[in-house]
Amino acid sequence: MNLALKYRPKTLDQMVGQSHLLGAKAPLRALVVSGRLPHLFLWGPPGAGKTTLARVIATTLDRPFYEMNATTLKVEDLRKIFKEYANALQKPLIFIDEVHRLSKTQQEVLLPFMENHSALVIGASTQNPYYSLTAAMRSRSHTFELYAIEDGVMRGYLDSIIGREGFDVSDEARGFLVSSSGGDARAMLNLLESGIAIEQPLGVDTLRAIRPHALRAGSIEDESHYELTSAMIKSIRGSDRDAALYYLARLIEGGEPAEFIARRLAILASEDIGNANPNALNLAASALSIVKHIGYPEARITLSQLVIYLASSPKSNSSYEAINKAQNLINDGLITPVPRHIRTHSKDYLYPHSFGGWVEQKYLERELTLYETQGIGFESTLEQWHRKITGKEK
Repeated sequence: MNLALKYRPKTLDQMVGQSHLLGAKAPLRALVVSGRLPHLFLWGPPGAGKTTLARVIATTLDRPFYEMNATTLKVEDLRKIFKEYANALQKPLIFIDEVHRLSKTQQEVLLPFMENHSALVIGASTQNPYYSLTAAMRSRSHTFELYAIEDGVMRGYLDSIIGREGFDVSDEARGFLVSSSGGDARAMLNLLESGIAIEQPLGVDTLRAIRPHALRAGSIEDESHYELTSAMIKSIRGSDRDAALYYLARLIEGGEPAEFIARRLAILASEDIGNANPNALNLAASALSIVKHIGYPEARITLSQLVIYLASSPKSNSSYEAINKAQNLINDGLITPVPRHIRTHSKDYLYPHSFGGWVEQKYLERELTLYETQGIGFESTLEQWHRKITGKEK
């Protein structure tokens, strides 16, 4: 008996969760139903239904389905598939799991066939593939994010399967099956299957013995990993080290990937600390690199060190506000030409190094004030440097 396989959805209507993509008027459903689906990259947590959705799409579009993994994919295999269907009316759907691991060579091989629509390519990853795909791949595709399945949807799905199978499962055990699976339907059914193999009626103690720790969110009741992450960030922003460490521990115990936590902390280092303590970004970048290579359990120490450092640092969002102002002005239609004397190959450009490091000249046709220092921490030193360099401080 394999419950996950037995109850894997076969149609769009049977898909569990992902209403933002597959609801009655959702964009992805509309593209599939219309038969105008472009190349597609799906990303989201394990058990959210990425592979299942790709198979459902292949069935819905009545396309031959080929399932591959980027870590073992061979270019020769791709070329054989494309050659086999070169003159076919119905082109195949090629599904590539762990698409973020595609090499540039593999991507270059795929490109012309994507361009010519020799196949419909769908990739899947637990990481946002935007950062690993080339610009050429991104321009020929859409990227959609799948979310961890909500607890209410998980519970309805679980109760339906238990009823159809005639299992005897206590209400407390059902609650644990949902809460400990972190939105991963496959993991929930695998745990149910193991528990039923041991006892019926199935109790929560048996399930806890099999799975002592929740899989992902580190959450209780309706708290999600997004809420815990938000709480950690806000605690750091508020300089509460102990609260930040507590939420970090919740995330770690829940199985939150160390890279995800480190990425969020790197964003915070720029957004909330910035030049009040520039070394915060250096430490965050180092931590992100470190956790990619060492993983848990040691990565928790690096993350703890970073959280304490960030929470203890002076805070300034001046850089964040400055870029927001600049982008808002551009979006509101302020597009100024580049002054002629600083354009490429201009002979009128004044080279600052020839004037001791700074010389007065215009870099914008219109004067703008975007950056406003708060004078916090190292920002005050930067401001002193800038005023001295530009001659505003004699």
